[in-house]
Amino acid sequence: MIDIFINNLPILIVTVPLMMSLFVVLVTNSHLSFLLTLATTFITFLIAILLYQEVQSYSSISYALGNWLPPLGIEYIIDHVSIIPIIIISGIGFLATLFAYKIMPSELSDSSISKTYGLWLLAISGLIGLVTTGDAFNLFVFLEISSLASVALVAMGAKQDRQALIAAYNYLIIGAVGATFYVIGVGLLYAITGTLNLADITSKLALMEDNRALIAGFGFMVVGIMIKAAVFPLHIWLPRAYAYAPSAVSILLAATATKASLYILARILFSVFLPSENIVSFTLTYIILPLSVFAMFAGTIMAIYEKDIKRLLAHSSIAQIGYITLAFSIGTKSSVAAGFIHMSNHALIKGGLFMAITSISYYIQKRVTIENLSGLGKAMPITFCCFIICSLSLAGLPLTAGFVSKLYLIKSAISSEGLWLSFMILFSSALSLIYLWKMIEALWLSPLNNQDIKIKEKPVIYTSLLLITFLNIYFGLDASLIVNSSFNASNLLLGINK
Repeated sequence: MIDIFINNLPILIVTVPLMMSLFVVLVTNSHLSFLLTLATTFITFLIAILLYQEVQSYSSISYALGNWLPPLGIEYIIDHVSIIPIIIISGIGFLATLFAYKIMPSELSDSSISKTYGLWLLAISGLIGLVTTGDAFNLFVFLEISSLASVALVAMGAKQDRQALIAAYNYLIIGAVGATFYVIGVGLLYAITGTLNLADITSKLALMEDNRALIAGFGFMVVGIMIKAAVFPLHIWLPRAYAYAPSAVSILLAATATKASLYILARILFSVFLPSENIVSFTLTYIILPLSVFAMFAGTIMAIYEKDIKRLLAHSSIAQIGYITLAFSIGTKSSVAAGFIHMSNHALIKGGLFMAITSISYYIQKRVTIENLSGLGKAMPITFCCFIICSLSLAGLPLTAGFVSKLYLIKSAISSEGLWLSFMILFSSALSLIYLWKMIEALWLSPLNNQDIKIKEKPVIYTSLLLITFLNIYFGLDASLIVNSSFNASNLLLGINK
């Protein structure tokens, strides 16, 4: 029985949240729907940990859906690369669900909560399916499942602000464009290879020379995924979506959605199209690298001038995505590993920052801007301390997870591109201190707007925030788990023997 359970873990991690999403949406009691969602995300996270242990033992797990062997059947692959986003999505999914217990009812009507949790689980299932499938068209299906669930989740914010509907509409249209581009690329690849299995596509491409259909298919797929990953300048859906979604949804999306798409981008560049080295090399050097540098500064500068805190953090995410794609664009073993290290750490950092700001919004019952942050740090010391630590981690200060990311990124940049790129990384990180200090100054140094306000911080809210803040410190002190996993992923993607 145990062997059957272990052998079916790759499909269980997708189907458990998928099946429960269909059940939770029918539950009329909001408290019960929360408990079912929390239990489901916890089980999903446990399965992810079991899969991590299996990957350490067997390196790669292949699961043939319905016993239809690849390349004819749909294959699910769990390896050193895919296990990283799986852990991120399932872990953040659980922490965000725990955090949502009090937050969700404060922003949504009681009748909408069960529907929201159903969509919540559907989005998590879609994102996990996205990073586990080994089939190009099945990847498109999960891309649409996760995107449509995310669009609906963003639209749920309309009770708080009607602009959530505009944000959801933009997300839907731009996401549909990205998905269309991707599926056109898949169609072109199928026309020249006759297969949809990603590993089989790679082996077929190794036997043929570059041609126009191959180049066009590559271009469509990469652009489509870059839209989904909000890579600059294809990011225009992201700030509104993060800003006007329900607060708990913002946490989930900011920490997981783009990470799944960035994983797919890395897989396409370094695995699927590995035989077409010239195309990949040109794309990395002349397209992704300059766009990444622009993203680092554009996202940071937009954040500096932003007053709405959720939009500020969304603009900051554009810059952080730039760091990850920059690491991928260098294309060396150490740089690709640095990209995965920052992918993991940024999920913790941005999850913590959004939790802290959401907590403040819950206590003051207002949308958080620079003006109404005044003096609140002293009124809520636990939340403020967690915010400070996560902010320092975002800036890359020592003893935080963010420092480890920047350290490996700078080291890889120096060894391959020289000092100029390292200077750009350091300069961009220094600029981020401006908008971080703007928030810290308002929270701690500015006088309290309302002297009569009394805030009692609730353990049910700050528990998740404390956990994710602790992880920001822990992985700053001992980053071996993330670093080793990331280098294993880099070795596998680039075909390097340990």
